[in-house]
Amino acid sequence: MKNSVIFGILIGILSIAWLFIMRSAGYNLTESKAAPIEYVSGLIPLIGLFFGVKRFRDGELKGNMGFLEALIQSFKILLVGGAIAVFGGILFININNSGNDTSFQSFSGRIFGALLVGVIEAFAVSLLLTTKSNRVD
Repeated sequence: MKNSVIFGILIGILSIAWLFIMRSAGYNLTESKAAPIEYVSGLIPLIGLFFGVKRFRDGELKGNMGFLEALIQSFKILLVGGAIAVFGGILFININNSGNDTSFQSFSGRIFGALLVGVIEAFAVSLLLTTKSNRVD
C-alpha cells in the first residue's frame, strides 16, 4: 500500500503543478476546447504508473507478477493520484474562477477524459509489466 500512496501522491502533485504551468503559460483552461499541449499531461499518469508498478513488481513481488496483481496496483495508484488531482483541480478553479459556470463544466469533462486515459494506461502498463503467465488449458 505504501508504494501506491507514494506514486499516487507523485501523480497528483505533478498533475496540479501541470495545471498551474499551463495557466502561467497563457492557456485558458476554462474553455471547453482543449489545447493540443494539454494532451502531454497524459504522460504524467503513464510514467507514474509505469515506475510505480515496476517498483512493486521488483521490490515486493521479487520480479514475479501476474496481470491482475499489476492491474490492482495500477488502480490503487490511480485512485490516490486522482483524488489529489481532483482536489487540486477544484482549488485551481476556485482560485482562477472568473465568475462563469463553464469552468466547472469543462473541468468535469477533462476529469472524465483523464479517467478514461488512466484506465487505458493502467491496462497497458499491466500488460507491459506482467511476468507471470497463467495458461488456460
